[in-house]
Amino acid sequence: MSQALEIPNLDTLAQELAAIQETGSKRIAILGSRHVPMTHQRLIELMSYALVLGGNRVVTSGAIGTNAAAIKGAMRADANLLTVILPQSLKRQPKESREQLQQVIHLVENPENDNLSLAEASTLCNREIVARCQQLICFAFHDSQTLLQTCQEAEEQRKLVTLFYFD
Repeated sequence: MSQALEIPNLDTLAQELAAIQETGSKRIAILGSRHVPMTHQRLIELMSYALVLGGNRVVTSGAIGTNAAAIKGAMRADANLLTVILPQSLKRQPKESREQLQQVIHLVENPENDNLSLAEASTLCNREIVARCQQLICFAFHDSQTLLQTCQEAEEQRKLVTLFYFD
């Protein structure tokens, strides 16, 4: 099965060129799948660490996998340049995430979403994250519907989107 190569339009190319030439700090969202091999998590952690060392702010959510790796890297570089936005309240987060999340300085909870399903709350959370960023880096599988929808919405808002596929 072959896929057609998508040719970016001139607006996208101009946006990417401007982003490459920009030397100032940016607000960069890092989102991705919970189901990530340890080697990939380590790479995401290193990327987050390097982005924060470069003076960028990292915005992510609180799930295990990609987001936990991004949090770990950003916290190691400069915890003040990390913002974590949760889809629901902290008490609704998995036990394995809570210990890390309790150490985050800029933690935004959304307890008003506690009555929603995690999928619904995550969609709203991802929209909030994209609204706060200039660029989105996403790690997903081809069937990661919520994440792929988030990337599409970010592109529609003219955000620079970098999408990495695990499969």
